[in-house]
Amino acid sequence: MVIKVCGMRDSNNIKDLLKLDIDYMGMIFYEKSLRYVERHPVYTSTDKVKKVGVFVNENFQTIMEKAEAFNLDIIQLHGNETPELCEKIKATGLDVFKAFGVDDNFDFKTTVPFSKSSSLFIFDTKSKGYGGSGKKYNWGKLSEYKGKTGFLLSGGISPGDADQIKSFEHPQFAGVDLNSGFETSPGVKDIKKIRLFIEEVK
Repeated sequence: MVIKVCGMRDSNNIKDLLKLDIDYMGMIFYEKSLRYVERHPVYTSTDKVKKVGVFVNENFQTIMEKAEAFNLDIIQLHGNETPELCEKIKATGLDVFKAFGVDDNFDFKTTVPFSKSSSLFIFDTKSKGYGGSGKKYNWGKLSEYKGKTGFLLSGGISPGDADQIKSFEHPQFAGVDLNSGFETSPGVKDIKKIRLFIEEVK
């Protein structure tokens, strides 16, 4: 199971996180987020854990500048971006994750134009903002998704959800995206809770 931990920005916290069995580490470049990254954290990078930059309705040039400055491997688009922007980013050699806010009225047909350019989809809880609600949506809704692109479960996942995640079944379910449910404060993760959660779900 793929494990992505998002909303990282503290250097020491990142150093501890990279010791765990995770696949992706996310940093948020959306100024309205409580976990917004202004400066490059100081840590030793690892080839095993890929760095994801999260952007919301940002322009191509700024995304590319941040990708170079922070040595990003993957660009996660969490707003109302176009398929054309995703394809333009992918053409640079970077992988793209496209996030969607899901509620009971979500139409999974909206994911189709992004399927060729996105390595993974992230199905988050729909909110007034762009993610960060800390709330869950009805995971049963995902049975309506018939696409071929793998996806990560996101939105309000907490340590107590391990059993539910282990029992969740969908042919394209790739893993989970962890954030506020594992924090001691915005941008600072409880490493012990993440370690125990990983042991439970894997």
